[in-house]
Amino acid sequence: MASSEEEGSAEDKENTKKRTLGTLATAWLTFYNIAMTTGWLVLAIAMARFYLEKGTHKGLYRSIQKTLKFFQTFALLELVHCALGLVRTSVLATGVQVSSRIFMVWLITNSIRQIQNQESVLIFLVVWTMTEITRYSYYTFNLLNHLPYFIKWARYNLFIVLYPIGVAGELLTIYAALPYVRRSGMYSLRLPNKYNVSFDYYYCLLIVMCTYIPLFPQLYFHMLRQRRKVLHGEVIVEKDE
Repeated sequence: MASSEEEGSAEDKENTKKRTLGTLATAWLTFYNIAMTTGWLVLAIAMARFYLEKGTHKGLYRSIQKTLKFFQTFALLELVHCALGLVRTSVLATGVQVSSRIFMVWLITNSIRQIQNQESVLIFLVVWTMTEITRYSYYTFNLLNHLPYFIKWARYNLFIVLYPIGVAGELLTIYAALPYVRRSGMYSLRLPNKYNVSFDYYYCLLIVMCTYIPLFPQLYFHMLRQRRKVLHGEVIVEKDE
């Protein structure tokens, strides 16, 4: 009898612990998503204000780069959320999306100032801003159990147009960077050297551009499947690999 009571007490403690951890996780995720929504809203306002005052996109990236770099780098926490099981999202899928953004911000536009005024940079900045405001708003209201339909609709419809445009902007920006990278030899390691290893950033960028060919359709069609599931209630049966 005592043994049963002890087992029951241990089970109650474990359930209480799980509920506490669940509450803390929800509180943290709510804070994180509110912070990210706010950050991208600040970026959107800064971009609109700059254009209204200057009448051009030239100089826009330089004016917002600190805020952009902070919030985009802060998104690395999403990999931690996946790894800890706080969200039911693939670490691989999240890793591809976050790392590609980090790459574009730090290793392309931040490193090659000559391309910061390209129209393609403006394209992916506008797309990223619209996408992230919608995405983080969706997560925030979902966590609060009060999700307005228009945010749900925007989350699963706007990407149909925004995602391809954003990818085009990223690819055009990398393409614009190629001549500068080739001339300067930046981030490249030539032979001979003490490590006896060579690396050419120019060809690395070409490879990165090629990876969009298999990755873009996979991520895009995954979102389309999610759209059918969420908006139309379809049961999606994933095929075994």
